[in-house]
Amino acid sequence: MDGLARIWSAGDGVSRTVAVLLLAMSVSAWVLILWKGWVLTRARRDLARAVPVFWSAPDVPTGRTQLAALDREQVLVPMLDALLQQAAPGTLDAGSDAESRLTRLLRDALHRVLGQLQLGQVLLASVGSTAPFVGLFGTVWGIYHALLGISATGSISIDKVAGPVGESLIMTAAGLAVAIPAVLAYNVFGKWVSACEADLEGFAHDLREMALGTRERGDGLRAP
Repeated sequence: MDGLARIWSAGDGVSRTVAVLLLAMSVSAWVLILWKGWVLTRARRDLARAVPVFWSAPDVPTGRTQLAALDREQVLVPMLDALLQQAAPGTLDAGSDAESRLTRLLRDALHRVLGQLQLGQVLLASVGSTAPFVGLFGTVWGIYHALLGISATGSISIDKVAGPVGESLIMTAAGLAVAIPAVLAYNVFGKWVSACEADLEGFAHDLREMALGTRERGDGLRAP
């Protein structure tokens, strides 16, 4: 802590701005990592539990009730609600082909759910890609600032150079410390979202086939 305090007191406005920026990037990345990890973990568990429960229900209203109780992150219920949505009379939606309408409704609902699951990925990617360069800029500026101070003394020795330059290099290490967790989390979360997307696409396809089958039999789907 004494070293960090010394670096802070020796730095100028630019160096302190870089340090504050790296701190803000680190805090925002870790808050997002913890929140997004919690959300995606719940969503994956809900998908594994809720889908079999829905298909084991005796009818759609009962299945939706059971689905809503297990779908804590609301990734499945919106697609079922889109399937049960009635078209307003006299609109293009009402006059469109039944299969095309089902495909459109489920596709739009799927895109909204995936957008919800992908929330924050851009921030993680941005932090992971820019933090090393922010830290490098802080290092370059710190070395420049240190060399100006050394030149002002009129004498150069290894002890006068090593201290300020070594302290400036800490900015590079700080940039890497901010970027590495963000990059790792981005890759892991991307894999989790892809797994959820595959399950959701399968669920949407099965819902569409069920709706078309009931329509052919004349049963129809009853909204809860």
